[in-house]
Amino acid sequence: MIQTLEDIIRRFCAYGLESKDSDSFTHDWCTLIPALELEYETSIHSSTGKTPAMIEKGLNPRLPYDTLKKDLVDIHPTTKRWDQSHKLPDFKIGDLVLVSTLNFNNIKGPIKLKDSFAGPFMIKALHGPNSVQLELTGELRNKHPAFPVSLIKPYSSSDKELFPSRNKPSL
Repeated sequence: MIQTLEDIIRRFCAYGLESKDSDSFTHDWCTLIPALELEYETSIHSSTGKTPAMIEKGLNPRLPYDTLKKDLVDIHPTTKRWDQSHKLPDFKIGDLVLVSTLNFNNIKGPIKLKDSFAGPFMIKALHGPNSVQLELTGELRNKHPAFPVSLIKPYSSSDKELFPSRNKPSL
């Protein structure tokens, strides 16, 4: 075990006083010693078949991975129930849909007053279950016409008798 520690420290400190991580952030090597210690304490040694923390303290440190794994197991029934109740709309060619303006930067006016959805637009083609091609008009004519189904929703026209003063917005 001493040889392993010497090897780890030698490699850890070999690059001078500063080291870089995978994202090229520079760190002072002495600030990374707690991470080194945790890595060593939780690695299983071939001679004992146990971790140093288990030998010394009788238990292994709780790692973020263990907590995450437990949380995923706890949340599984909830996601299963959501999947059963969530249904994506079944789009067909010729249907009218609204497109989310979340990623549109060229629509005029203040961002806070921008409509959440633009349209209605007619579906020109289906590209599998997750993408549709729309026939865009007005300001959006120059945009790429393919959209994921997560950014569109079915259009339902309002009843003219219930809302006689409502006009169809133009783009």
